[in-house]
Amino acid sequence: MIIESIGFIHYFCGVNSEEVFDMTENEDLSGQHGEEIKMPDIKYKPGLNKLDTYNWLRDIPFVPAETDVVEIRFKNTRKGLFKNVNGLRLEVGDVVAVEASPGHDIGRISMVGPIINERLKRFKIQPSSDDMKKVYRKAKAVDVIKWEEAKKLETPTMLRSRQIAEELKLNMKIGDVEYQGDKTKAIFYYIADERVDFRQLIKVLADEFRVRIEMRQIGARQEAGRIGGIGSCGRELCCSTHICNFISVTTTHAKFQELSLNPQKLAGQCSKLKCCLNFEFDCYVDAQRSFPPRDIPLELSDSTAHFQKMEVHKSIYWYSSDPNFPANLTPVPVERVREIQAMNKKGKKPDKLLVVDESAEMISVSQDLLRNNSLTRFDAPESKNQNRHHSHKRKNRRFDGKRKN
Repeated sequence: MIIESIGFIHYFCGVNSEEVFDMTENEDLSGQHGEEIKMPDIKYKPGLNKLDTYNWLRDIPFVPAETDVVEIRFKNTRKGLFKNVNGLRLEVGDVVAVEASPGHDIGRISMVGPIINERLKRFKIQPSSDDMKKVYRKAKAVDVIKWEEAKKLETPTMLRSRQIAEELKLNMKIGDVEYQGDKTKAIFYYIADERVDFRQLIKVLADEFRVRIEMRQIGARQEAGRIGGIGSCGRELCCSTHICNFISVTTTHAKFQELSLNPQKLAGQCSKLKCCLNFEFDCYVDAQRSFPPRDIPLELSDSTAHFQKMEVHKSIYWYSSDPNFPANLTPVPVERVREIQAMNKKGKKPDKLLVVDESAEMISVSQDLLRNNSLTRFDAPESKNQNRHHSHKRKNRRFDGKRKN
């Protein structure tokens, strides 16, 4: 969860924020010399944006008047729900101007239609709430141009703010900067292990960049989600694509999935345990509910078998004759383990772990599933006419070659 810092310093360059918005609202699409301002070419690619939402109700017809709330996506992982008070026909990907504090902001529509009701229920928000901000209009060319100019200032502002924080000797890291669409406000996202007194920093930043300053403290996972990157699996980070709420991850998740407790393999780019350890955790927990206890060694007539590892989805326990070293590993089905434990409770000891020596059959052997399938098995079969046509061409090529010689 993003923690909003306490206390903001408002700084205006001699112009009120309401005046800035009114000026943008009433500005004509004409240049200084009467030239027409062209709308910048902004392409929206659904599915290739951070935290893009799949509308699974899009094929169901609905009346637009059913809901006047839309979801709008801003830079990186920031989203918000806004009320379409003007009844605009909005679609996913439209660039709109929305209410901000102060002035207005520019964002893209990420969700419309009845699916918004599911989002409102999830966050327990009333559609008739007066606190919900409004959608003013579809963005004009001048709005988009100013928005693009504001985005170009973000990287230089972030680098300069890092230098200022270092000069003030503050134990914090500024990870990202986001300008508001009208360039009257900038949000600085920072990471800090301890409480930081950044009042002097806000004053210096306001004098340096001449905008309203807002500081927001985020965690390591939120920073990774905002910056993005490629994970060890070769895919884009889950926190920057589809994870909206971060769930705590512990080493217990790795133990249930029989993963080695290696910090270098279990940690992600944020130096925390990988979020994907949660994805299959419930499946492993459900599979192990009926398993017998593992900490009980199996007593045989001539030896004792000690548990070493298991294969959850194959329902196999691996036992060794040495409790501290995996020597002479033997795979034993879960049902056989339960049977031997029941015999040991009665004071009986079986001669062998397995009734029949099926250890060789139980060891998994990788097989090529496509070894009997041809690469052209999905190609359409050629008709006889096509074969005659191809053979006729080959004859002509041979004839032409002999004639040339």
